Amino acid sequence: MLLSLPVGLRAMKATLVALVALFAFLAALNNVTDYGSNFQFVQHVLSMDTTFAGNQLQWRRIESPWAHHLAYAAIILAELATALLCALGAWRMLKARAAPDADFAQAALLASWGLTLGIVLWFGGFITIGAEWFLMWQSPTWDGRQAAFRFVVCLLGCLIFINLPEPKGRGPS
Repeated sequence: MLLSLPVGLRAMKATLVALVALFAFLAALNNVTDYGSNFQFVQHVLSMDTTFAGNQLQWRRIESPWAHHLAYAAIILAELATALLCALGAWRMLKARAAPDADFAQAALLASWGLTLGIVLWFGGFITIGAEWFLMWQSPTWDGRQAAFRFVVCLLGCLIFINLPEPKGRGPS
């Protein structure tokens, strides 16, 4: 039954969402257990202390330590929420893998929210706010665009895959 369409396809979708949950959980766990390493990243990006000398956008910098900790806490909470939503979504998808299309789509909704939250974090937070607003791209040391882009592409690919229509007339009705 696991290898039939769409049950097998649905199991694949749930597996990929579960991997995203694991990734987001490990990212949060690493940020909590080795707080100082990635906190430096947040601190330098928000302080804009490694951007091009004399740039005219330094007025955007945030140098307050409490704001750095608040931003880092928000990142960790978003990672944990992404992990939780994706884990619950993957579980619901796996349980509904032999269910009618509408039931499986409903089960996948929680995963879609988790994937979207992850995209908001890494695309909105890192690529848009970090790289463009705080000019992270100017820093030779604290430029996280490539890693964030990889994460966004993985999450977006997974989001698209789990929401693709399944072959008609081949699965549970």
